Amino acid sequence: MTELAVPVPVTTKKDWSSDQEVRWCPGCGDYSILTAMQMLMPELGVRRENTVFVSGIGCAARFPYYMSTYGMHSIHGRAPAIATGLAVTRPDLDVWVVSGDGDALSIGGNHLIHALRRNVNLTILLFNNQIYGLTKGQYSPTSETGKVTKSTPFGSLETPFNPISVALGAEASFVARTHDMDRKHMQETFRRAHDHVGAAFVEIYQNCNVFNDGAFADITAKDNRADMLIPLVHGEPIRFGAEGEHGVVSDPDGQLRIVEVAEVGESALLVHDERHDDPGLAFHLSRLARGPHEPTPIGVFRSVERPEYGQGMSRQLLAAQERKGPGSIADLLRSGGTWTVD
Repeated sequence: MTELAVPVPVTTKKDWSSDQEVRWCPGCGDYSILTAMQMLMPELGVRRENTVFVSGIGCAARFPYYMSTYGMHSIHGRAPAIATGLAVTRPDLDVWVVSGDGDALSIGGNHLIHALRRNVNLTILLFNNQIYGLTKGQYSPTSETGKVTKSTPFGSLETPFNPISVALGAEASFVARTHDMDRKHMQETFRRAHDHVGAAFVEIYQNCNVFNDGAFADITAKDNRADMLIPLVHGEPIRFGAEGEHGVVSDPDGQLRIVEVAEVGESALLVHDERHDDPGLAFHLSRLARGPHEPTPIGVFRSVERPEYGQGMSRQLLAAQERKGPGSIADLLRSGGTWTVD
């Protein structure tokens, strides 16, 4: 007799909110991200006891304290590695990683790219405020060249990372961007990332109103969004503007360019294909803006199916356990700890 599945209990935002006092600076963009997440979770059809948030170090890393779920405030940059172990050994859990641009792309860069290339079943949220906030305003791996901070008094000499480009270069199977000024867009992006099987990476433009206020205002301020945010909708021509008057075309050399639709016609516009197996087109889209002061694509850049790492590892382990003779896991675990080298 088949046992009936126990239905997921109905919950509200309050059920997903912990009793901990939220300790971010007043006005921080992290508040809106947290609220979006707490409001979304009841709609996902998941259980609190099967949900885990793993974070590293930084302002964003306080996130697990404020969710009424399981969670771990881990060590600097290592959240993807810890979450990988959890996701692989407990495929029944929903595992989220919360990280900042410094945590994920500096000391944690190595762990991030390997979690993405392996396609571990994780939902990774990168809060990008282009600054180190917790340690009081040093430049980060996403700070613009020339950025004057406490650690770069004469201006940063380095070329910043573009997180979307990094994720696509690591062959992430789901890559998206949203921002902290649009709760609806955040929730829809988080929902799609959660439902994706494999490594889902979401960059969130998040304002640090104390140490880098207004870093994204040129594109996310309410009056600027129509002309500065380029919505990516699968299967539709890429166009933007209050009347859809601007668009994106692909030149013969593959480079993308912003045009006026009235001049080229809608048929000339590039049609967005998030499911294209080759990440090249998505990568070109990620490079369309040189920084958050130019028209910038937002939404899902890539969403493709690839074998998920944990499932593959489970199959290998089962095959090894059933194997007899040389090469079996049982023999390996019981083998001696010494060997002879001729």
